[in-house]
Amino acid sequence: MFEEYRRRKIDTRAQTRPADSSRRSCFEQNSLSEIGRMAELESPSGILPPIPDDLTLVQFILDYQHSSRPVRNHEYDVPWIIEDRTGEAHGLEESRTRAFGLANGLNIRFNIKEDDVVLVFSPNHLDYLVAVWAIHRLGAVMSGANPSFTSDELVYQVQATHASVLVVHPDVLPVARSAARIAKLSEDRIVLFDTADTPSTQGVFPTVRSLIDQGLSTFPSFRERRLNPGEGKTKVAFLNFSSGTTGRPKPIAIPHYAPIANIIQLAVHNRVNDDRIPWEDQRFRPGDVCSAVLPLYHIYGMVFNAHYILFCGMTVVLTTARFNFLDFLDTIVKYRITHLMLVPPQVVMFCKHPAVSQYDFGHVRYVTCGAAPLSREVMNRLMEVFPNASAGQSYGTTESCTVITTFPVDTKRDTSGSGGQLLPGITARVERSDGTLADFDEPGELVVKTPSLSLGYAGNPEATRETFVKGWFRTGDEVKMNKRGEVFVLDRLKEMLKVRGFPVAPAELEGCILGHPDVEDTCVVGIPDEYSGELPVAFVVLRQEASKRAQDPSAGHEIKRSIAKHVSDHKAAYKRLARIEFVDSIPKNPSGKLLRRVLRDRARRLESRGIAKL
Repeated sequence: MFEEYRRRKIDTRAQTRPADSSRRSCFEQNSLSEIGRMAELESPSGILPPIPDDLTLVQFILDYQHSSRPVRNHEYDVPWIIEDRTGEAHGLEESRTRAFGLANGLNIRFNIKEDDVVLVFSPNHLDYLVAVWAIHRLGAVMSGANPSFTSDELVYQVQATHASVLVVHPDVLPVARSAARIAKLSEDRIVLFDTADTPSTQGVFPTVRSLIDQGLSTFPSFRERRLNPGEGKTKVAFLNFSSGTTGRPKPIAIPHYAPIANIIQLAVHNRVNDDRIPWEDQRFRPGDVCSAVLPLYHIYGMVFNAHYILFCGMTVVLTTARFNFLDFLDTIVKYRITHLMLVPPQVVMFCKHPAVSQYDFGHVRYVTCGAAPLSREVMNRLMEVFPNASAGQSYGTTESCTVITTFPVDTKRDTSGSGGQLLPGITARVERSDGTLADFDEPGELVVKTPSLSLGYAGNPEATRETFVKGWFRTGDEVKMNKRGEVFVLDRLKEMLKVRGFPVAPAELEGCILGHPDVEDTCVVGIPDEYSGELPVAFVVLRQEASKRAQDPSAGHEIKRSIAKHVSDHKAAYKRLARIEFVDSIPKNPSGKLLRRVLRDRARRLESRGIAKL
C-alpha cells in the first residue's frame, strides 16, 4: 500500500481536478491587488522555524530538542503521563525504555518491520502512547480504531489498512476476535493491553507487558534508522480514518512530518518557550497539567491533546475509563489540572450540569473546544465556569493532521464564535461555489495549504484528487474569514457528519439501512444538536408492502423502531439514528447524486417544529 509513498513524495501541486478548469483559470486571473481584498491570506500569527524532515514522530518527541521546545525542570522527576484512576505515572526514561522494549518484542514475536500496519483497538490506556512509539521505532504504521466499533466496522478497518497485528484492550477482546476471524487474521496476532483482568487471559494472548519484558531481556533484533533528508514528508506514520467529501470512511495516510509540523505550528502560534512573555502570561508552561480525556485513536487526541502537550513540557493526565462527567470533575480538582481540551458535548455539560457549581475551577488556566462550532452564548457561559482561564475555540481536520485554527494568543477570552486564527505557515482562501474567491467576511468553502497536510487517502486516488487539489486541501466546510485570519465555521458542505466529535459517513449508514427488508431507498443527513454537534436523520422510502402497512400509525412506528434497531445492532452507539422520516422518493440530480441539502433543509424544518425524535 505504501510503496508509492516510499518511492516518491506525492506532489499534490501536480494533481488536478477533472472539473476544475474554471476554478483554476479564475485563480490565475486574480491580480495581487484583487487578492488583497479577497479572502485569501497567509497566517499573520508568526513565522515557522525549520521543521525537521528526517525524524519520525517518536524520535522528535523522545529524543530531540527543537528550538521552540521548553526544557523541563527536573525532567527525570516530572511525570509525562499519569493514569487518572490509579495515579500510576510514567516519566521520560520509563516511556522511552518501555517503547524500546515493546518494539523489540513486537519484532521478535511477530516480525513487525517497516511499513507493516499495527492496529490499536482500545480506549485510552497508560501504554497506548508506548504502543504508538514502539510501532514507530520499527518504522511501522499505526492505525487507531474506535473501541465502540462493532465487529463489522472493525473488519472494515482491518481490511482497509491490511493490519498484521491487533493491540487490543481486554474489554473489547470478543469484538476483536470476531473481526480477526472474519478478516482472516490469525488470533495469535492479537496482543492485549494489561489491566487488572488481564491475568485470566495470559497464556492465550501475549500482553504488552510480557512483550516489553521479552524485548528488554533480549538482544535488540531490529535497528532503528534515521530517515533520509525529506523522507519524513512521505514516510507514513498513521492511518487515521475520515470520510473526506463523500462515501465510506477512508484511511488517511499521515506522514511523520505532518504531526511534527503541527506541533511546531501550535508552539509558534502560542509563543511557547518565548521568554519575552512574562511567566504568568504564558499559555503552555513546563509543569502545567493537561487532562487527556479525548480518545487517542482520534487525531485531535493524538496530536494536540497528547504529543503537543508533552512537547510543551507538561504532564498529561490520561482518562482511561469510560467517560463519566462527575468523575471527570473530580479528576480536574484531584490533579489540579490547568489545561482542558474538550468537545461540544463536554462543554454543554460544564454549562448545564448542576454538579459543576460545587467545584472551584480557579486553577484552570486554558480551555479550548474543537470538533464542532460553539455559539457565543455557550462560550460566555463556559467562561463563567472557568473565570481565570484563557478560553476559545479551535478548528481542524484529520486530513490536515489536526489544528488549522485556534484562538489568537493576544485574545485571552474569545467570545466571538470564531474557530480561531490560522496557525503559522498556513495559507487559506475562501471560495464561492463557482470557484471564485469570496470577499473577506463572505461565506464560502475554506481551502488551505499547510505543512501538516496528509498525503491523501491511501489506496483511493480518486478521492485524493477531489480533496487535495494543486497543493490545496478542500475542507468541505462553509466558513467566513476576516482579515486577521480568523475563521468562523458556518456549515458542512461535505457529506460527513460530526457526532460528538466522531466522523460519521452518511453512505455507511445508508448502506446499513438498505439492508433492512422494508427499505427501498434512503438518504441520511445531519441536524444540529446542542449536545452532540450533529445527529443523523434518515429519510426512508419503504417497499410497497411495507408502505401499505405504514399507513397504520402504530405499524409505521414499529417499522421505524425496527429500522433503528437494525442500525444500532450493526453500528457503534454514536452512529444511531436520531429520527426516521418516511418519504415517497429521495431527491436526486440527473446523474443520480443524492441532493442532501434538500433533505437537510427539510430535516431542520422538522427540528424547528419540534417533531419528536426516536
